Amino acid sequence: MDSIPERYKPLLSKLMEGERNPSMLTEDNVYQEGRGEVLPYIDQILEDHLLPNSRIEGFEHLIELYSRATRGESCLLLVEHYSNFDLPVLHYLLRKQGESGKVIADAIISMAGIKLSESNPVVSAFAKAYTRLVIYPSRSLEIIKKRFKEPGKLYHEIRRSMTINRAAVKKLSELKHSRRLVLVFPAGTRFRPWDPGSKKGVREIASYIKSFENFCLVAINGNILRINPSGEMEDDLLHKDRVIFTASNVYKSEELIQHVKAVHHFKEDKKQELVDHIMDDLEAMHAEAEKQRLADHEAGA
Repeated sequence: MDSIPERYKPLLSKLMEGERNPSMLTEDNVYQEGRGEVLPYIDQILEDHLLPNSRIEGFEHLIELYSRATRGESCLLLVEHYSNFDLPVLHYLLRKQGESGKVIADAIISMAGIKLSESNPVVSAFAKAYTRLVIYPSRSLEIIKKRFKEPGKLYHEIRRSMTINRAAVKKLSELKHSRRLVLVFPAGTRFRPWDPGSKKGVREIASYIKSFENFCLVAINGNILRINPSGEMEDDLLHKDRVIFTASNVYKSEELIQHVKAVHHFKEDKKQELVDHIMDDLEAMHAEAEKQRLADHEAGA
């Protein structure tokens, strides 16, 4: 298995035009529209590695969610996270559904961590293909606290994180009633098989659920860009696989909140319990879909 820079050097040179240096994030550029002109370059990589019968199950639920968004309701996609290609593959498969899928793909705004913007020009170039609202995640801040030993630099970075997140929250309040679908990875990071904690939901996701009217869960089975345990994100390894996205029914957030309160009323951390409930549902969807994916493989489908 090769990394993207190893396998697609000529293609990357086209994709990265004007992206030689990762841009610094400020309060003025937290919202970034996708660069649709570079999608064909990324699509080529996806087409080389997605096996036949890669698909979206429950596409009708995404249509229903988008229909609610067009009526002015706030709508959230809560998606499992295994790979930096989760969003690109979902976006690609949506566009393969025809005009209705393309409209939904164009409506997605992904909540993205700052690392995608500033860590590496290759990673940044891929991320900028898709519309996103960039935040400074709490996990990133914990890493920063370990990295910056000088009190002055640490103070500056903490202030910067607060400024960025305030701007992102303000922009999100403007966007969520604008016929868009806001995509969030509730685990906050890609799942690492050697680290079970990487699949635990981030407590802050409860705030998204409480502030949106509707949501869909999306499980992911299959992965064409595997994490390289000994490398950085740009060193992730390409792999051919059948990828299946499974969308749940559309749910009302308030109904879930009341359900969790009733079932887990004895728990101390209500926010974490709400997120844990979401992660449990995603895991159950993932397990069921994996059975079907294995059955497809055995049947030669």
